[in-house]
Order: sequence, then C-alpha cells, then structure tokens
Amino acid sequence: MSESMIWWSIAIYLLIAVGIAFLSRQGPAESMSGYFLGNRQMNGFVSALSYSATTYSAFMMVGLAGLTYAGGVGALGFEIIYFAGVSLVAIFGPRFWAVGKKFGFVTPSEMLGHRYNSKRVAMAVSIASCIFLIPYSAVQLAGVGYLLEGMTDGAINFTTGVVMATAIAIFFSYIAGIRSVMWTDSLQALMMIIASTLVAFLVIQGLGGFSGLFGTLERDHPASLTVPGSGLFSLVTFLGLCIPWFFFSLSNPQVSQRLFMPSSLRSMRQMLIGFLVFGFIYTLVSVLWGFSALAAFPDLARADLATPTLLASEFVPPVLGVIVMIGIMAAAVSTIDSIMLTLASMISRDVYANAKPGVDEKRQLLMGKIVVPVIALLALGFAELQLDLIAVLSVAASSGLVAMVPAIIGAFFWKRGTAAGALASVVGTSAFVLGMYATGNSLLGLPSGIWGIVVSTALFVGVSLATKPHVASSEAFLSAIKEELGRRKRAPQVPASPSTPEQVSV
Repeated sequence: MSESMIWWSIAIYLLIAVGIAFLSRQGPAESMSGYFLGNRQMNGFVSALSYSATTYSAFMMVGLAGLTYAGGVGALGFEIIYFAGVSLVAIFGPRFWAVGKKFGFVTPSEMLGHRYNSKRVAMAVSIASCIFLIPYSAVQLAGVGYLLEGMTDGAINFTTGVVMATAIAIFFSYIAGIRSVMWTDSLQALMMIIASTLVAFLVIQGLGGFSGLFGTLERDHPASLTVPGSGLFSLVTFLGLCIPWFFFSLSNPQVSQRLFMPSSLRSMRQMLIGFLVFGFIYTLVSVLWGFSALAAFPDLARADLATPTLLASEFVPPVLGVIVMIGIMAAAVSTIDSIMLTLASMISRDVYANAKPGVDEKRQLLMGKIVVPVIALLALGFAELQLDLIAVLSVAASSGLVAMVPAIIGAFFWKRGTAAGALASVVGTSAFVLGMYATGNSLLGLPSGIWGIVVSTALFVGVSLATKPHVASSEAFLSAIKEELGRRKRAPQVPASPSTPEQVSV
C-alpha cells in the first residue's frame, strides 16, 4: 500500500471528523459538566457508539489480534471474560447515574470523595488513575505507530504515527470537550465495525474459507487451537490477565465517568445493549484477524504486527485496507481523548480544587484544559519506549486500577466502608502493584493481576472494620439513589421528540 494513499486517507478522515466535531458545538462549554460530561444529555445511540469506540481501541484490532497470534484461542477466552464483566454496568450504571444527577458529580473520584466524606480519597483516586492511565494512553499511541509503520513497510515510522495521533487527540479534545469526542466516536465506531467485518471475511476467503483457515491452523499451528496453547497462556497467566479485565468497566474512570452522561436511564440501557452487540461482533472479528495472520504470516518479528501486515497484504483491497486502518487509528485516538479528558477533569476537580478551596468552575475548567496536553505529552514519552505486547500492557494498567474497585462496591453496598479503608486500599494497592512490576511481577508465583484485587479488598475491609464510618454521608448517598431511581420509575415514560434540544444536541 502506497504511502501517499495512506496520507490522503488520513487527510480525508480528518476533514470529515473535524467537520463533525465543529458541528457538535453548541456555543462555548463554560462549566465542568458541559465540557467533560456533555451536560449529561447524551442519548443511547451516540452513547453506545462512543462507549464502544472508547473501549475497543488499538487494544482490539492490534492488541487482541496480536495476542491471538501469539497465544492462540486463549485470547478469545480472555476477552469473553471482559465481556462478562460489562454486566457490572447493569448493576452499577443506574446508581452512578442517580448520584450524578442528584449531587452533580463530574468524576468518579469526586463521587467517592463525597461518599466517604474525604477529600483525600478523591485526591488519591485521581493521582492513582493518572499513574496507571497515562501508560495505558501510551498503549493506544503505540498501536497507531505500529499500524502505520507496518502498513507502509517502515515508510511512515513509529514515531511519526505516535506524534500524529497525539496531535489529533489534543485537537479533538479542545474543539468541544467530550461532546466533540462522542460525535467523532460515533463515526469511528460505525466505520470500524463495518469495514473490519467485511475485510475479515475477505481475508478468510483468500485463505480458503473457514475450513481452509482452520485446516491450516490445525496442520501447522495446532497449539493455537488448544488451551493452554503455545506457551503464552497458563492458568496463572490467564487469571492474571482476566481478573483486572473483568472489573474494567468499574476500575477505569474514563469508562465509569460515562455512566454520568446519559440523559435518562433508558438511554443508559440502550448504551449497554448497543455496546454488547458491537463488542461481541468486534471480539470475534479481532480473533479471526489474529488467526488469519498466523496462518498467512507465521514468522512475524512482533505479534502486534499481525493486523498491519494483513492490511498491507494481497488479501485486502487497498481501499478497504486503508478504511480499516483509519478506523483503528480513530478508535485509538478516541480512547486517548477520553482518558485525557477524564484525567484532566479529575486533576482539576479533585486535586486542584481540593488543594485550593473556593476556586470557581471557570478556574477549574481552565486548569483542566491546561492539563490535557501535559497528559498527552507524558503518554507520548511512554509510547516511544515500545514496551511488550499491547494487550499485556493494557492489562497491566488495569491491574493497578483495581485498587479502586472495593471502594466503589463499598460505596453502594456496604455502609460500614470508611474513608480510611478506601484510602488505604487505593494507596496501598497502587504501591503494591507498582512494586510488583518493578521486581518482576511475581509473588509466590502469582502476578499482580491476581494479587491486586486480593490486596485491595483486604485493605478496604480490614481498615474499614478498624475505623468508624461517616454515617451521615453514607446514609445521604444511599438515600439519594433510592429517591432518584424511585422517582424515575414512577415517572411516565414518554419518548422524547426528535425535535427536542436534548435529541438534537447529541
């Protein structure tokens, strides 16, 4: 595939995406809620597509395909575990939404700080999220770098791809905040799912159909169709990858923050159903891409080059190949956008505002906008290190973020949970996971992906039982959920007219 064709395709995509982003603007967003949450007025269709594009980033078509190439069918089981974890949204989503409406929360860390009546909890969650999510952003940038480098046979180098993705992400974030990101996400998600599915079938047809593909794998790579397979997966490795991934929808604030955004509970349900349909199809497509690359190109230098190599091969018409490439690149940018905006909102709302009491929303918003490029540049620095498999690095970030899971569960379902317990869980587990990665990521033969949830739960429960809860904040928090959800259930469910501002705006 020619370098000029790729550059022209990127230019056309940017022209369309920028146009959509500018159309999404409704005047300047002058509040934290407007800039970072879209004024809580996102409908179900846009929310579903944006949630999908944000979650299924470079990890899927580059990372999961690469993990399948390296480890075989175990990669499908790993992703299905994540898929099962999305069921947590059905339990926690309405509760996030209810307290967000009631108290005006902008960030998950702000919510936890309010529930436990502790600014230190909010600040600790924000800082821990930065520590683990900036490297995760780097994973997305690396995905774009590998993609462009692989498809052009090095004509566009890794660094060029990374720098370009960083600049695009910063630009989209500034146009209209989360509103522009969600609108462009919708375009990207539709392009991703349609083009990648079509190309998957073309590649499989070129390899002799499903029977030819799996016949080749059975003959030349039989370990790829078995568990534990070719050596990448063992039971311990599999659990270490799956446990943090199961809690992804709660532990990753760029995802849980979106539970504050739907305009109604019905929109949230539509978001969840749409995401599940999208995710199931995309998971199967990504795994088939990995298997196809293994059958066609068994000697790649890096597993993460599986998708770029396929897209640049004779199996894929150049036009379709470049469309899929743009879809993957756009999805990676979408995830970076969401992470940058979430971390910026957490730093400005829960670190800066708590450190300087009385600061108004305009100052908070200004601080958030200043922080966005700083986060992007830090992620760019990490991406240039080109560390390990993309899928493994993604899980490494989630291994640290599980530090927040017990505090989140306790916020809604355990009145006995205390600020001291939440603080010990977040700080202690973050330090523990970082220490494990610094010393080889193994303790008693188990990785941090297994230890993280054990340590965080033990710290949260143990310290909470040894300290006193703030009863008033706990009761007010839980009462607000019952009141808000009860009121919504009693209210008549009248579909919104397409002409209403809420529908037009998203």
